[in-house]
Amino acid sequence: MPEKEIKELQAKQETFERQLVQEQHKIQRLENRAAYYEKGDRRKRAHRLITRGAAIESVAPQTKDLSETAFYAFAEQLFALPDTQRLLTEVISNHAGGD
Repeated sequence: MPEKEIKELQAKQETFERQLVQEQHKIQRLENRAAYYEKGDRRKRAHRLITRGAAIESVAPQTKDLSETAFYAFAEQLFALPDTQRLLTEVISNHAGGD
């Protein structure tokens, strides 16, 4: 194989290797971006859960003394009540219509 062909092939190889590295970096950036957005969603959810839990404790301070199991049982019973279901549906309806 003539030396000229070898140099051309080596140059092509270097070009392809550079392109490969660039594409790998693009993939890494996209993966990083996806992880960032996923992490942001988790943070938003955690913040929402914390603030709503704090609101419940603010309105009903007695709930602080409940175990997690007792609190869940209480919440299930509370949200099973027909008046609670009606009120929740009404609040959701008003909220959706007001925004």
